[in-house]
Amino acid sequence: MIVRPSLLMLTALAAGASALTNAIAAAGPAPAPAPAPAEQTRLGVSIQQDMAARDRAAAQRNRALDMREQAARAAEARLKAAGVGAEAAPPGRPGAPAADPADERYGELARIYQAMKPKAAAVVFEQLAMDVQVEVAERMRDRSTAAILAAMTPKGAAALSMAIARRQAAPAPGARVAAR
Repeated sequence: MIVRPSLLMLTALAAGASALTNAIAAAGPAPAPAPAPAEQTRLGVSIQQDMAARDRAAAQRNRALDMREQAARAAEARLKAAGVGAEAAPPGRPGAPAADPADERYGELARIYQAMKPKAAAVVFEQLAMDVQVEVAERMRDRSTAAILAAMTPKGAAALSMAIARRQAAPAPGARVAAR
């Protein structure tokens, strides 16, 4: 006689074995987590390398911006120091002309236009009145003036050149000579 186990008996045996293995797994140390599938593939490695390169580039840009900010602060401090030094000079010094507020404004405009890119400066420069253009151009360095003139329209550049030439040909009494 062959004894066949019943289906209920086999199910109970499988449930008992499963409970026993779960109890053993819970009591033991936790297994190390398996690495994510993306980390194991070439695509995952490539993505990680691209992200690392992007992070390095972002860090380099941030360092460059920090350096620019520091340079701007240093230049600003130098300008303030130069401005303070000029204001601290005694006004009655013999041989020194009195500081004219208009001269200071034109000098400030000249520094601003010299700091701009010539193409952008030329667009704005042409919109100024001719006497202002001449005053500012005389206070600018020759190289900056030339770059702005080159970026201006031919008509505007010719008009400014002629105005500068007329002014230099017949200087007004008491007009200051631009130091370049």
